[in-house]
Amino acid sequence: MKGYVSADGTVRLNGNSRLKTSDITLIAFAAGLMAVCSWISIPFAVPFTMQTFAVFSSVGILGGKRGSIAVAVYILLGAIGLPVFSGFTGGVGVLFGITGGYIAGFLFSALFMWLCEVLFGRGKKVLFLSMLGGLLICYAIGTVYFRYIYTRNTGDIGILAVLSSCVFPFVLPDIIKILLSMSLTGTIRKYLNNN
Repeated sequence: MKGYVSADGTVRLNGNSRLKTSDITLIAFAAGLMAVCSWISIPFAVPFTMQTFAVFSSVGILGGKRGSIAVAVYILLGAIGLPVFSGFTGGVGVLFGITGGYIAGFLFSALFMWLCEVLFGRGKKVLFLSMLGGLLICYAIGTVYFRYIYTRNTGDIGILAVLSSCVFPFVLPDIIKILLSMSLTGTIRKYLNNN
């Protein structure tokens, strides 16, 4: 695939696709933010990280296309072994491990938010509902994958047991993270649009 950078700072691939240098910078920043947020562990009944906050904020601020690319870059960085996942972990083993479905779920959440943006625009109500829908998608993919891996390696486990350990304790913190993301998204988006 051949490409070049034009005089206006736009990266052109095969003469069709365009990605400005500023877009690449924002995508890299968002992927870095996801890594940093995955390292932040908040003590709670069950400790949680700020990964979902970073994912939702990245898509909310950058938009569906750039936000989804940022999530994909984040996952690829972890896949090649950089310690960008929670607990300073990385590698393909994490993605194929018991919680790998939740990490993959981030990308499907971002893609769902992008689809909602394309279909319904970028209003606050649409963004909020797309974040909730994206969270449910992440839970669904992660839970199904967790159950599959656990059953294959250890023995059968009921879906309620998986939900009780992997989803229910995180619902309230994740909703708080969505509200926090919503409060920051509009302000930062306006700042970026003005600059």
